[in-house]
Amino acid sequence: MPLEIAQEKERLKSLKEMLHRYSVPAAEALIERREDSAVQCFACGHRCVVKPGRDGVCRVRFNDNGKLLVPHGYVGALACDPIEKKPFFHVLPGSDALTFGMLGCDFHCGYCQNWVTSQMLRDPDAVAPPRMTTPKQLVDLALKHGAPVVASSYNEPLITSEWAVDVFKEAMGRGLLCAYISNGNATPQVLDFIRPFVSAYKVDLKTFDPKHYRQLGGVMENVTATIRMLKERGFWVEIVTLVVPGFSDGTDELKRMADFLASIDPLMPWHMTAFHPDYKMMDHRQTLAEDLMRIVEYGKQAGLRYMYPGNLPGQVGQWENTRCHHCEATLIRRYGFPVTENRMKEDGRCPDCGGPVPGIWGKASGHGDGRVRPLL
Repeated sequence: MPLEIAQEKERLKSLKEMLHRYSVPAAEALIERREDSAVQCFACGHRCVVKPGRDGVCRVRFNDNGKLLVPHGYVGALACDPIEKKPFFHVLPGSDALTFGMLGCDFHCGYCQNWVTSQMLRDPDAVAPPRMTTPKQLVDLALKHGAPVVASSYNEPLITSEWAVDVFKEAMGRGLLCAYISNGNATPQVLDFIRPFVSAYKVDLKTFDPKHYRQLGGVMENVTATIRMLKERGFWVEIVTLVVPGFSDGTDELKRMADFLASIDPLMPWHMTAFHPDYKMMDHRQTLAEDLMRIVEYGKQAGLRYMYPGNLPGQVGQWENTRCHHCEATLIRRYGFPVTENRMKEDGRCPDCGGPVPGIWGKASGHGDGRVRPLL
């Protein structure tokens, strides 16, 4: 066996052994026991049947002698982020979100911008050493920074929902909102499990081509079903589509995506964000402002009212701002992450016409300068 392969196997073995020490039994609501000590997991849309000694697709939920063990008690990434980075534009604009992530993912996207955490158990170049922590310590940090939101992100939060719920219980008990930043590959079981604790949910609708979804390790129908289930359960939902030239920018595909979103809720925010070459997609060109504005037109034709072309500060004109869908008054002005003006009433009404604007509103809190503050 070549030395490099042997070293990588030893690295993965050591990492798994370490992470297995920081595991707890899976929530009963997210498993179903099968014959021969196998356990079916419902934390994500793969619904893995995990046999003893094996992992699920995510690599972090594993069967130990008939007991499904799951990650708990550590973070692989931690930062105080502007909530606009998540991105949420209709959740306490101008506020900060204490954002934590663990390791692992149930997808393997070639353009992942968080690959050092999400792909650590697949890619030898991904290195994000975990740091042990407690829910109380994380919420203490949120309060120290004045962040009114605690969010699970950086890896796929669905596969570490037991840990997220324990953190969120602490956060809610101290008056904070909680959020998921997710690929949306969910199941009814996991959405019901997190619903009492999660107010806002961002879904990456990565493409509207089933073949391309399979290339990323997912099934498109699982994600579209998740968006429907989230709305049915009363989560606040914002959608993000990273527009990758040559992969997720087909005209027909994006028109169908816009029509689908409008059929769910024409007032649901849709962020179409610019791609910058990263990870294993360094050969694709970056997205231009005109690419995004073309998609805005598709959304307008479909009847969507809140569209946000992003990742190109100052290049998309008024579309960085939030405007009232009743009277078109500009309510919130932005330049990238920073909010430069916020005229929204705290009760969620337009100050000009008094019409209700969908979202989670209130007084902004945190540093308020749009800066990202890494805490690891």
